[in-house]
Amino acid sequence: MENKFMKTDAFYRPPKAYNNREFLHSADARTVRVLCEFLEPADRLRKFNINHTIVFFGSARTKPPEMAQAELKAAHAEMRRSKRPSKDARAAYERAKREVAMSRYYQDAMALAERLTAWTKSVHKPRERLVVCSGGGPGIMEAANRGAANAGGHSIGFNISLPFEQRLNPYQTKELAFEFHYFFIRKFWFVHLSKAMAVFPGGFGTLDEFIELLTLIQTGKTAEKVPIVLYGKSYWSEVLHFDAMVKWGVISREDLSLFRLCNDVDTAFDYLTTEIRKCETAAKAEEL
Repeated sequence: MENKFMKTDAFYRPPKAYNNREFLHSADARTVRVLCEFLEPADRLRKFNINHTIVFFGSARTKPPEMAQAELKAAHAEMRRSKRPSKDARAAYERAKREVAMSRYYQDAMALAERLTAWTKSVHKPRERLVVCSGGGPGIMEAANRGAANAGGHSIGFNISLPFEQRLNPYQTKELAFEFHYFFIRKFWFVHLSKAMAVFPGGFGTLDEFIELLTLIQTGKTAEKVPIVLYGKSYWSEVLHFDAMVKWGVISREDLSLFRLCNDVDTAFDYLTTEIRKCETAAKAEEL
């Protein structure tokens, strides 16, 4: 009786495990995929001689001022076309006004990233320079990459594959645009090389990244202090009530010094550059 399992095409070559796409996308190969998201970014960043970053967080929904103003103008025109504007038209007009107000943060993030990029290019050697890094998407992320590009610098985009909102902005350096599947590895890369962070108004994702970083610093899990700017006093003072956490005894008053609340680009720039310099001086003193 013929054994069908013994029949093999003489020219057949079974795929090597690392070329077996079906296996690589299986549950059993999840560890391999996770490891790739550690190793491939490390290799690419090393080739570009990138050792330090300044990370920008903030909402993907924040629009550039020129776009927000154009949409407000269109919404206002729609309102004026009718003596009794519809509920949808009124809602669109109010939303457009809010987006114009929020667009100042796009402008400020772009300006801060541009100034920080110009500063590090003027004071750091190539291996010591700090490269602007964002989540690579629209909104505040786009503003940060755009500001770095305006200053003639490279910038990183740690993108994440999502069903909505996340699209690659055109300002991140093409060779430094990454696409992650796993959130926790993406957050590792945000923190691992970071020497400073600027947190602009944002939603759940921004809060997640900011609070996790605070936890890592508070518990001593970062190798050194990372100066953090929490940008936008009116927004963050309404959204977060840290004094209440102190009042109820769940954090210490000293924990509030882990970040600086800023409301203008000059203050944020001066604070970050001063603190970065302090950290660099302390690191060099330890090496002696």
